Amino acid sequence: MLEVLARAKINLTLDITGLLPGGYHQLETIMQSIALCDRLVFSPRSQGIELQTNSPLIPAGPENLVYRAAELLQRITGYRQGVHIFLFKNIPVAAGLGGGSADAAATLAALNQLWSLGLSREELLVLAAKLGADVPFCLEGGTVLARGKGELLTPLKPLPPLGVVLVTPFLAVSTAQIYREYDRLLPGVHPDTPAMVAAIERQDITAVAALLGNILEPVTAALYPQVYVVKEALKAAGAPGVVMSGSGPTVFGLCRDEGEARRVAGRLDPGLGRILYTRFCSQAIKLAVING
Repeated sequence: MLEVLARAKINLTLDITGLLPGGYHQLETIMQSIALCDRLVFSPRSQGIELQTNSPLIPAGPENLVYRAAELLQRITGYRQGVHIFLFKNIPVAAGLGGGSADAAATLAALNQLWSLGLSREELLVLAAKLGADVPFCLEGGTVLARGKGELLTPLKPLPPLGVVLVTPFLAVSTAQIYREYDRLLPGVHPDTPAMVAAIERQDITAVAALLGNILEPVTAALYPQVYVVKEALKAAGAPGVVMSGSGPTVFGLCRDEGEARRVAGRLDPGLGRILYTRFCSQAIKLAVING
């Protein structure tokens, strides 16, 4: 059996720079792995893909990215044996933290090993891009500039284990709906991605906190004003930098270390949403063989 930790991500910056063929949005985003993770356990079986989960909020069939990742590997490689997968869900669902993408990336990496497929990193990244925009990053992890649909990855200088406070309001957001609203509203406040890259290169944490930005934030907040309520609460609690992650609704506060993140989290009203604190992580996936 294999146990895999699939880590969440946050977007330090998220910008849309145009449209790609097929109507996809052209992204420019700096993504960062965080220690918050789901746990997946993979066990071989003679045939078929069986997925179970501890969460009633996510499907356990072909509509789940984990299931689709396993199916994709079978289809591409011709591998005919099966797998049982148990997904212990901990990353908030539909929250802008890439939980589904992280689980799909973990499945690609785990089954490549469990099934002895011998696929290279480059081959896995190509398959990851077929599953979703964030899945390639969730294979790579760390601090990364992503472009295109999210599949063009440029590793950046790793940031230290900064603290992060995550507040996920008690609502779910549809990414597709947010992008449709973006196309309608076309908000004009773009994050300064080159300045953020430069700040990361010189490890200027004060500048990193000041340069956080997400072009989708006003779009999501127009539909769900709670996003701005959470943002102001995090600022008042002492977080040096605050921004929404992905298409939301999770808002995160950037802190100097995990201890500061714990203190900031403790000042927040539990009624704001699910409150978690964690830290930056340089690795997206951790695999371990269990029970031999």
